[in-house]
Order: sequence, then C-alpha cells, then structure tokens
Amino acid sequence: MESFVNAVNGLIWSKALIALCLGAGLYFSIRTRFMQVRGVGEMLRLLGSGKASASGVSTFQALAMSLSGRVGTGNIAGVATAITFGGPGAVFWMWVVAFLGASTAYVESTLAQIYKERDDSGQYRGGPAYYIEKAMGSRVYAWLFAVSTVIATGLLLPGVQANSIALSMNVAWGVAPAVTAAGIVVALGFIIFGGVKRIAHFAQIVVPFMALAYILVALTIMFLNIHQVPEVVSLILRSAFGAEAAFGAVLGLAVEWGVKRGIYSNEAGQGTGPHPAAAAEVSHPAKQGYVQAFSVYVDTLLVCSATAFMILSTGMYNVMGQAGAVIVENLPGVEAGPGYTQAAVEAMLPGYGAAFVALALLFFAFTTIVAYYYMAETNVSYINRQVHRPWMVLLLRIGILAAVTYGTVRSANLAWALGDIGVGLMAWLNIVAILILQKPALAALRDYEKQKKAGAEPVFDPQALGIRNAAFWEERLKR
Repeated sequence: MESFVNAVNGLIWSKALIALCLGAGLYFSIRTRFMQVRGVGEMLRLLGSGKASASGVSTFQALAMSLSGRVGTGNIAGVATAITFGGPGAVFWMWVVAFLGASTAYVESTLAQIYKERDDSGQYRGGPAYYIEKAMGSRVYAWLFAVSTVIATGLLLPGVQANSIALSMNVAWGVAPAVTAAGIVVALGFIIFGGVKRIAHFAQIVVPFMALAYILVALTIMFLNIHQVPEVVSLILRSAFGAEAAFGAVLGLAVEWGVKRGIYSNEAGQGTGPHPAAAAEVSHPAKQGYVQAFSVYVDTLLVCSATAFMILSTGMYNVMGQAGAVIVENLPGVEAGPGYTQAAVEAMLPGYGAAFVALALLFFAFTTIVAYYYMAETNVSYINRQVHRPWMVLLLRIGILAAVTYGTVRSANLAWALGDIGVGLMAWLNIVAILILQKPALAALRDYEKQKKAGAEPVFDPQALGIRNAAFWEERLKR
C-alpha cells in the first residue's frame, strides 16, 4: 500500500508541478505589478474592515478561517521534513513560494469572490469549482475539481493533521493514539454539525491566539539564542544556493522540498484558500484578494520561519541525502516531524518542549481539520446544485470523522504521502484554471486601485468591467 501511494505521489509531485507553482507565482507577481509588495499597507488596513451579515462572515473571520487551513502541522512537522530532506536551504525556497504565492492567492481568492453565490440556506459559497464553471464554462472540469477536493480535504488531508496531534500527545504525555482520536472526533463533531457560522466563530477566537502564542515562544528562544540568528540566516542562504559544501548533495532537493512543503503549508495556488474567501461580506472582490495574500505571509514568513529558526538555531535537526545517506545527525533516532521542534524548545526551555509543541500542534492541526471540513462541504454544496442529495453532507461528516480516526492510528509516512497526493492534485487543477481565468481578477485589481486613488470606497460593478456571469454582484447592484 505504502509503495503504491509513494509511486502516485512521485508522479503528481514531478518537477513539472514545482515549475508550475513557481512559474505561476512569478507570472502573477508581474501581472499584478507585485501587489504583494505594493499592497502590504492595504492588506493591514482591510483586516479590521467589513462586518458579518446573515449570508457572509466578516473580513477578519474569513482571514481566520483561511489561516486555520493554512496554519497547521505543515508549520511544525512540515518545516522539519523540508529541512531533513532538503537541508536548511529548503527554508529559503519556502520563503520564495510564499512571496510569489501571495500574488497567486490574490488571483484565486478574488475569482472566488467574483463568482460566489448563495446556497439553499442563504450562505455565501464559492471556490475553484464555482469559478471554473462560470468563467471557463466547463462543468466537467469544475466537477473534477469538486470531487478531487472532497476526497482530498474530506478524506486524505485530515489524517495528516490528526496523525501529528497523536504523535505529539504520545511523546508529551504518553496519551494513546486511540484516546487522542476519540477526543478529536468528539470536538470536531460538535463544531462541524454547527454549520458555517460556528466554524467562523471558532476560527476567529482560536487562530489568532494560537499563532501569537507560538510566535512569542519562538521569539523568546531566538532572544535566548540571539547570537545564532545571523549564522542561521547565513546558513539558510548558503544552503539554498549550494555555497554550503555540506549540503551540496541536496541542492536540488532543497528546491523540491521547499516548494512542496511551502505549498502544503501556505496553500497558495492549491485552491483551498478561495473557499473561505468567498464567504466574506465585502463591497469589492479585491478586498479578499488582498487579505488572503496577507494570510500567506502570516503562515510562512511568520509561523514557518519561527519553527525554522527554533530548529536551526539550536541545531536540533537531521539532514538525509539521497539513498539514505546521513549528512547531519544531531537527533539520532528521531524522525522528521514535531520531534525536532520539541527538542529545540527543550534545549532552551528545559521541561517545556514536548508539552508546548503538543499543545501548539493540537490547536494548529485541529483548526486545520475544521477548515478542511468547510472546504469539502462547500464542494459538496456545489455538487448538490445539480444532484440535490441532502444526505451527502451527513455522509461527508461521517467520512471526515472516520478519516481522522484512521489517520490518527496509521504511520506518519503513509499519512503524509496521502496528504501530498491530495495537495498536488488540487494544485494541478487549480493553477491551470486560474492561469486561464486570470483576467477578471486582474481587472478587479485595476478597478479597486482606480477607485481608491479617486478617494472612493471601492464598489464592484462587473458589467462595467466586462465581466460576465457574476450573477451575485449583478443582482446586488440592482437593489
């Protein structure tokens, strides 16, 4: 089973996907005139704007829902894996993916807002399946993405998060995986059976708290080890470009693993971020484009970097070359994952490492599982527009609870491989789609900037921009 999964994983995550992700990010950066740099001030301004409505969530709630999906086990275990198989230089390529991916996140999230709609219960729904059908006119392609996303976020990806929680809880307090699985299932069931509003309220409370607490601990460790920070930055840069002889053998792998884990963590281009982006109540689609671009920075440049600096500044990591060759072995017998961060915290704050990382992973990974459910439910809602099978939502809820239970007790390697397949498949389908459908998002950006320059609060009129099939916005203008 594991060998088959790894073979499929290798096929999906070929060098072609690596090039596609980086190339699309660079292309969108140029097309948006590097809005991810020019628009940082606007991103920050928009965080506190917008209020929730009966149909949609607030701008901040949409950001929190998005971050709950982006900030997960990839920020702790994923960074450790990238360093193990790509060396410290992989961290640099994670930064590159975040910088370029912010523009990709803008495009996909703005498209989701432009082509969103209300479901049968009056809630805003949107995402790649919706904009593929409405802008591209291909229902087959849209269904392919929807079905792939339900499988990926409803069945494959939750197991990765649950597995990391179980592993860290076992290391910290000796909690059996079966007990952890039971706890996760009960808490998850309570939230997902409460609907979108309960998910949004949960995310806006938990996500800022967990991210801030994690970053504060990382800053404390960096302060205690401040003399190592310049060397860590230098090591990352030298390793990224082959100037560090020790890691020359994994130079190519640094790019591969940095991009792979970067996309897994920040999800730019993957097609997950557009789902919560579409749920926001805003006056102009570009607003959520800006906010979701910022969420990529929070995920990788802040949270992932915090993990990387803790691990590298304390030297608590291993690096493996090709064919199992050992390049660095500072933690004998410790597999790539939460154990690196636990050892790093323990080295500077004795007695707190295992417990801190276990709690961080519990919050990070659990909120990600909740976000995955929301994304899967949105695609079930899309499918139900045609087939009208209300029981599919109940089936999804049962399916994700079963997937969490299974992932908790399975091996970490299998869980990660399955998760990578889900991420890779979604990325292929979504990036190709947004490269084809980019024009409305770029037109929205120009329109937003034009209205801001004129001193007006931007309001979206799709007909004035020549954007068709944006029925929600057309109806809104008539009111």
